[in-house]
Amino acid sequence: MGNRGLFITVEGGEGSGKSTQLLRLADRLRRSGVEVVTTKEPGGTPLANRIRAIVLDPEESSSMDPTTELLLYAASRRQHVTEVLEPSIASGAVVLCDRFTDSTLAYQGFGRMLNFDRLELLNKLATGGLSPDLTIIYDVAEEVGLARASARNETSSAARRESRIEGEELRFHRRVREGYLTLAVSDPKRYAVIDGSLSPDDVTAATVREVSARLPSLRLDPAVNV
Repeated sequence: MGNRGLFITVEGGEGSGKSTQLLRLADRLRRSGVEVVTTKEPGGTPLANRIRAIVLDPEESSSMDPTTELLLYAASRRQHVTEVLEPSIASGAVVLCDRFTDSTLAYQGFGRMLNFDRLELLNKLATGGLSPDLTIIYDVAEEVGLARASARNETSSAARRESRIEGEELRFHRRVREGYLTLAVSDPKRYAVIDGSLSPDDVTAATVREVSARLPSLRLDPAVNV
């Protein structure tokens, strides 16, 4: 890998299992001797976490303008890139990030149907051109994902804070899912789509296989128990 680390992002709709799989992948990499940094968006820094609390607050669901939402996500991302992502990658770590620019394209572009040219320009401004080496999309039917998210929310007060997006109508989530699949087709070298409806262990095994095949410099053996 040289001096530069690697940047891997995980994406998917609500309840896709991406956050669980990110932690499992991080554990697998660490057991293989890899230095790993895990982080998420929106958030990842003290300032970005405060923006996260605003943008995901269900009490803001009726009043937040879609462009306001977009700009808040971008502000959070810019702070995250400069404070966490760029320094960690420069230090040689493998950075695993739960959501990144593809979430903007899927949710604000396909979901909210905002102008794509503007989204891409804003993403470029927020990231300074930083792009993932690999993006894993966990694909589940929107009804399945929302049911999972609802069940999670029943047992987690922290998750209930994130229900503003989950509360969108079903066709919004359908557009988001279709958006992710469209993005994957546009750049098959960067994107890997994994069936998130499989058992968690099977999803983890598929994740390790994809990472091993696409990023051989990590020397991650997919035959080792996950």
